[in-house]
Amino acid sequence: MENHSNNNSNLKKIVFNTILFCFALLICLLIYIIFISRDLPSLDELQKFNPDQVSKIISSDGEVVKKLYIAKRDMVSISLIPKNLRYALLSMEDRDFYNHNGINIKGIIRAVIIDVINLSAKQGASTLTQQLARTMYQSIGMERSISRKIKEFITAVKIEQTYTKSEILELYLNSVYFGHGTYGVQSASIYYFSKDVSELTLEESAMLVGLLPAPAIYSPVKYPDRAERRKNLVVKVMYNLEYITKEEYEKAISNTIQLEKYDYDSSPAVHYSEFIRRELEKIDENLEINIYKDGLNIHTSLDSRIQNILSESFNEVMIKNQKIFNRDLLLNNKKLESISNNYDISIDTLKHILKNNLTIPKKLRSKLLVQGSAVVVDSKYGNILAMIGGRTEKEYLDHFNRCTQAKRQPGSVFKPFIYLSAIESGSMACTQLLNQPLVFFIDDTTRWNPQNHDGSTGLLTSLRDGIRRSLNLISVRVVQELVNPIEVKKTAERLGIDTYINPVDAIALGVSDVRPLNITMSYSAIANNGILNSPLSITSIKDNNGRVIKEFIPFSKEVADENEIFILRDMMKSVVDNGTGSSLRWKYKFYSSAAGKTGTTNSKTDAWFIGFTPYITMGVWVGVDEPDMKLGEKQYGSTAALPIFGNTIREIYNLGNYYYQGNMVEIIKDDDWDIPDGIVEKNICKDSCCLKTDWCESYKEYFIKSTVPEEQCEEYSNPLFRFKN
Repeated sequence: MENHSNNNSNLKKIVFNTILFCFALLICLLIYIIFISRDLPSLDELQKFNPDQVSKIISSDGEVVKKLYIAKRDMVSISLIPKNLRYALLSMEDRDFYNHNGINIKGIIRAVIIDVINLSAKQGASTLTQQLARTMYQSIGMERSISRKIKEFITAVKIEQTYTKSEILELYLNSVYFGHGTYGVQSASIYYFSKDVSELTLEESAMLVGLLPAPAIYSPVKYPDRAERRKNLVVKVMYNLEYITKEEYEKAISNTIQLEKYDYDSSPAVHYSEFIRRELEKIDENLEINIYKDGLNIHTSLDSRIQNILSESFNEVMIKNQKIFNRDLLLNNKKLESISNNYDISIDTLKHILKNNLTIPKKLRSKLLVQGSAVVVDSKYGNILAMIGGRTEKEYLDHFNRCTQAKRQPGSVFKPFIYLSAIESGSMACTQLLNQPLVFFIDDTTRWNPQNHDGSTGLLTSLRDGIRRSLNLISVRVVQELVNPIEVKKTAERLGIDTYINPVDAIALGVSDVRPLNITMSYSAIANNGILNSPLSITSIKDNNGRVIKEFIPFSKEVADENEIFILRDMMKSVVDNGTGSSLRWKYKFYSSAAGKTGTTNSKTDAWFIGFTPYITMGVWVGVDEPDMKLGEKQYGSTAALPIFGNTIREIYNLGNYYYQGNMVEIIKDDDWDIPDGIVEKNICKDSCCLKTDWCESYKEYFIKSTVPEEQCEEYSNPLFRFKN
């Protein structure tokens, strides 16, 4: 009896201790779970999940011209994802997806049994929700451990409580990694097939799903045979589960996947895109955005159609310019010897490269590669419609933007600032100066003797004829006799030139460096009746839900009187109609109203043409990065730069429109500038700038009302003037 009692007592102790142990174990387990759960996402964090996404730079006509990213991820709604892709995913990754609450107990038991039978851990049991938990939250970790599984379980249950099954599926398909830097099914579809996910075929969907267990192993780019076998396996499982018919199965098996890779890093406007990226980096902190993570839609002023037109013209002309450069350099043995010695290359090799127009070696490109830049802007609003900052061939492409970053001597394209200064001081288009040489003594031993580009001289010559023919002697005399260099400097700065302008006599020949974009915008003010716009590139920034974060509008200010600008502009129309830029008419067949200026620096190291119409302003520069290299003996602004302008402006006008902030602006070919009320037209004597007589050779000239000549021509007032000695 006593023994029985002792046995009962011992049994009770055992039971009690067991319960106590289990309770303690449970407490420890709970503490452990609480401990490892301390860094798991809260419910609020779950609801605000926002993975890194691709930001897009978008043209004004709706084309994506560049993507910015850390991870290639484009979010897409579940409604746009094909059913076959969803079925493929469920077939391979989670067949009981719609029947569990984040944890598949049956799947866990089945996996344990299989692993025990095989004496290895081969069978996984993670649900899509658990996989999503790992993908969404780095705090869970990726190591194989009990603690990770517990974290997965907890987070998966929270996710199931927070989102619907469709939302979970959408999150998963937008988050999962598909290889080659792509995250999410939309980015994968674009990368592998260059198409939207909604357009995927059954076999393409199967291939993408087949990548998921090991994207590096099953990559169709590196291992097409493996990818094909994996695709076939996915299709077979879908057929066995009755997601597809036998006919669909057999067709998918017989169709071999054809990749059409998309280059995420390519851009039809590489220099413009880089310009935008730099501008965004200046403002992202102020707007509290991250351009590489936030999936922004960055709307720009670029018109992709005009960019394509400009690129085609630019590339064609630059190839011709390179051939001319090579041909002329081959005749300069002294220069060839210098290059050979300085760059450790044999003369024979150098001549071989130049003679056969071969690719210029990298170390020689600053010396031998003809470069250029071009920018097209909307004359009225300052929108940058197209931009090229250098050679665009793949082997020559670099990110140095010669349109916005380079500083080059403008030569004669600086002269409009000189002539505008003269007009503002009371001079007229018909004001005459002597077209004869001048000598300036810079110091006791140095003198400056400016010449016209063709070595010509003449007698009295009007300001209009001076800019029309680009006569250096006339622009120098303007600075000597009508205005001073300080006034010219102020005029240039007022019209937007932000580089240093040295106020010396040589200012008349454009010897101070300018940026191509900067001086092109100055010309746009001449086109825009004296209203200067800041260059507009970004029009708006929107988040991935379409909410406007910031809108940008051009900053405008009046920098010159419209009457004085009209006179200057009409003088510059003469350049195009019958002056140094007249090939725009007779060679490039552009007959709409236009004005502009050619420019060539000393020794033909820089060639320019900047021109404009009532709608479009465009600046072109051509040169070599090292400015001691001649473009060629006959390479002037009219021959090296104007062809790019001519071909481009003609095709833009043939296009008939451009986009302004998403709206199409019609280009009317016959449009001209209106004549301001302060302008009058008079018939004047060609030789005297006085009102004509019946015996004068006369022409029509425009005047500001306050400057209209009052006297008639005295020289030709006598009908017998022809008989004078």
